[in-house]
Amino acid sequence: MPQTTLLPSRRGILAGAALTALPSALLCGSRADARPRVVDHPGAAWQPASRSNYTPSNRPRAHPLRYVIIHVAQTSYSGTLSVFRHPGNKVSAHYVVRSSDGRVAQCVRESDIAWHAGNWDYNTRSIGIEHEGWVDRPGYFTDVMYERSARLTAAICRRYGIPRNRAHIIGHHEVPGSDHTDPGRHWDWKRYLGLVKAA
Repeated sequence: MPQTTLLPSRRGILAGAALTALPSALLCGSRADARPRVVDHPGAAWQPASRSNYTPSNRPRAHPLRYVIIHVAQTSYSGTLSVFRHPGNKVSAHYVVRSSDGRVAQCVRESDIAWHAGNWDYNTRSIGIEHEGWVDRPGYFTDVMYERSARLTAAICRRYGIPRNRAHIIGHHEVPGSDHTDPGRHWDWKRYLGLVKAA
């Protein structure tokens, strides 16, 4: 009988679900990977936020998804991941996109509620995507970042039937009650929406 290893089930450590036994032979690599493979977007790296920084849920059943909210982190890719991992920060987003190569990290399952919008109603009905960089440094908005982020947004829109338009793909500054300015005046919305629609 093959050796078995306990791994978190699909919702895994983010939802406190029961563990499922899987044969070690079915796992990638020479040993069991300590991190669960629970990403919603193919190719994303799983970089979980602290459980203190989001609300477990069962979306879209619990809350219909209507928006993708675009953020600029005002810090680096690694700095953003570090902020989300720290349990005292009370902030998270579903995804982070790196400037240099478009690498996508997933930090919160799409079924769970990330705390990114600063508005509970919008948090419950949206997916948040952070982008490495600063609003006043347009050099961070690279071609590969736009392309990978647009593919991610297009895939999210397909999964949940979210229209690919500016009424449903919005900036953080457009969330009611927001005091944020991101993604800022250097974010090229025309280009971004064109890439989303073409993806």
